[in-house]
Amino acid sequence: MLTDVRRWIAEAERLVVLTGAGISTDSGIPDFRGPNGVWTKNPEAEKASTLSHYVSDPEVRRRAWRARADSPMFAAEPNAGHRALAELDRQGRLHLLITQNIDGLHHAAGVDPSRIVEVHGNVRDWACLTCGARGPMADALERVRQGEDDPPCPACGGIIKSATISFGQSLVPDDIQRAEEGALEADLLLAVGSTLQVYPVAGVVPLAKRAGARLVIVNAEPTPFDGIADVVLHEPIGEVLPALVES
Repeated sequence: MLTDVRRWIAEAERLVVLTGAGISTDSGIPDFRGPNGVWTKNPEAEKASTLSHYVSDPEVRRRAWRARADSPMFAAEPNAGHRALAELDRQGRLHLLITQNIDGLHHAAGVDPSRIVEVHGNVRDWACLTCGARGPMADALERVRQGEDDPPCPACGGIIKSATISFGQSLVPDDIQRAEEGALEADLLLAVGSTLQVYPVAGVVPLAKRAGARLVIVNAEPTPFDGIADVVLHEPIGEVLPALVES
């Protein structure tokens, strides 16, 4: 099967990749919904990612800022899976990379930013919910470490959060359009490390398949779309992706 997928990648003219949290676990970032996921083990932690709770409850915000300050995400480095996808880009094979991840590790690995669609935003910046100001998350975290448990916006005093899409916030229409257009253009869709249960992003999988693309799923657990995939691989992502991009 690996030989077939390697050949499909080599032959693809419009390779589109969709990544989820599973590609970043080897970088020390736990996923959310897996058997050992953050929300699976602690459902209360999901409140920090729900806009209504975050805005209405100062204690939820304080817990969120403490969690951000302690998060391994900000010290994480790209792993072999990220580097393999960056190599695909360097080889000129990558048409579009759609990611559900907020960790910025595809950027750090060297994928051309113009080919990345971060559907759920990026944790590397903070954003004000009142005036729309933005700034480096590192600055906000430094304020937390200096004693501010719920740092306000330096521009207007409003509530700030990571520049990610929380539950209750609208996705960026241009990002969804670009992801769907990429799926329609793809001749091969590689879905990596995603449960493929979160919409509308998961919808690009059947969209690409109906448009004629081959579908390869690399994920530790079964997904709802395994039945329509041309190949499903359950091997570790950090081993499979490097093997697939070997010249």
